[in-house]
Amino acid sequence: MVQYANAGLDASFAALSDATRRGVLEQLGRAEASITDLAEKFNMTLTGMKKHVGVLERAGLVSTEKVGRVRTCKIGPRRLEEEMAWLERYRQLWDARFDELDKVVEDLKQKEQVDGRKKRE
Repeated sequence: MVQYANAGLDASFAALSDATRRGVLEQLGRAEASITDLAEKFNMTLTGMKKHVGVLERAGLVSTEKVGRVRTCKIGPRRLEEEMAWLERYRQLWDARFDELDKVVEDLKQKEQVDGRKKRE
């Protein structure tokens, strides 16, 4: 098995694998919010939301600041450029495979047309 030494990429994809965390990122993309506000919006406990925010924070996707008793969350410093580059490599791979499949299908269609003409003759 291949081992990758990129913990940041792993942390980002792990963080993004959860629908609630993706929702939190969307919400924070619109405006900063406290953990309490996020917990209410997503109908979950403060402890549950703290765990989700912690995963996002460790991945660098969210940053938090505590002022008094309120912990405010905002979009973090990571821009997901490395993740986009990784996805782009696979998009190109799949595009090439689909292009080859299109050629095979086209060849089969042409062969089918030629074979159909031969049967009619």
